[in-house]
Amino acid sequence: MFAQGDTGWDLAVYNKDGQLVLVVQVKGKLNASAQWASQLRSNILAHGIYPKAPYFLMVFPDKFYLWANEDAQLDISEPTYAVDARPIIQPYLDKAGITQGQTISSQSLVLIVAAWLSKIIYNELPLGETDEQERWLVDSGLYAAVAGGSFDCEAVA
Repeated sequence: MFAQGDTGWDLAVYNKDGQLVLVVQVKGKLNASAQWASQLRSNILAHGIYPKAPYFLMVFPDKFYLWANEDAQLDISEPTYAVDARPIIQPYLDKAGITQGQTISSQSLVLIVAAWLSKIIYNELPLGETDEQERWLVDSGLYAAVAGGSFDCEAVA
């Protein structure tokens, strides 16, 4: 059994009842295809050293890949959602003074994703009032799963 703080993932998100619902792996690679991300996910999960969760989010500076199928834990399935990450992370880059074309470290990207997840977890807006570009969060069930929850940030601890 893994306790909060012992997951090994870059970010681990728990629902309001303390159950692990989302694990996040952050990579600095640009232009990672869905197939490449699927193979990496399969390799990570095959080692069995990290706890599994119903949602798996692989984050790249330009793409988010979400698997929303807890039954497909070890296969090389395609992600359920492939999302352009730039509109999501750009406001955070702007606030940090990072201009387009500058590289961003994986650790910095973890902090940005943690800030973005905090906005979702602690958002008090009704479910239907989320930003349209983040509609995939609602459609996948992830928004409801993490709302009111908490997270651990392993990479910056």
